[in-house]
Amino acid sequence: MNIPAPLLLVLCSAFPAFAGFAELVKSGDVHDARSECDAALQYYLPAEKIDPDNGALLVKISRQYALRMNDLPNKADKVASGKTALAYAERAVAAAPRDCDSHLALAICLGKLTPYIGAKEKIEASRRIKTAADQALALDPKNDYAWHLLGRWHQSLANIGGATRMLAGAIYGGLPAASNDEAVRCFKKSISLNPKRLIHVIELGRTYAMMGRKAEAKQYLEQGLSMPEKEKDDAETKQRGRESLKELS
Repeated sequence: MNIPAPLLLVLCSAFPAFAGFAELVKSGDVHDARSECDAALQYYLPAEKIDPDNGALLVKISRQYALRMNDLPNKADKVASGKTALAYAERAVAAAPRDCDSHLALAICLGKLTPYIGAKEKIEASRRIKTAADQALALDPKNDYAWHLLGRWHQSLANIGGATRMLAGAIYGGLPAASNDEAVRCFKKSISLNPKRLIHVIELGRTYAMMGRKAEAKQYLEQGLSMPEKEKDDAETKQRGRESLKELS
């Protein structure tokens, strides 16, 4: 018997055991594929009640709370959603420590929260992002987004200002070996694994811009900006790319 999705949601809310775990997750996945975060959560959250320690589901829920930050109107709401995403990612790591996606979710959530926190918290988040990205790559060396996050870590730390650099050295117990050259290597690895993901291309272009290599920066920024938007945060990524391209002119 095929039950329409709206009716299924009502039945799930009233009788959580009515719909099986797999059915709820499958319905949530349909909305996730459409970047409909709130709609996906309406299925994933009842599924969590059935199996609260399912690492793969916790990753899916974390992803929705992280991505919906883009649609929220103010900083307080964005931070609240980001912190909820982070809490689910931390639970995913605890539930599935041998799953690459759990560590990847943790790194992504920390990165999404970084623009909204203070300098000291940024450096601490940076330390955790590096650890999570390294663990993700150890579990799956062919994960393009894990390579991307490692590239972003190198890019961010290689280009911090003097005062923040001193703070980073204090928190890390000595400044880590981060470089734009290593960021370029990581982004190129990401592109080789998934050439259709525009965020890899644009961040490679932005890194070249930070290095003063204008020709390469323009090449990759223009390439990334010409690519179709397929993921929820692609529009935000393109905006960063346009700003970097404008600074080159």
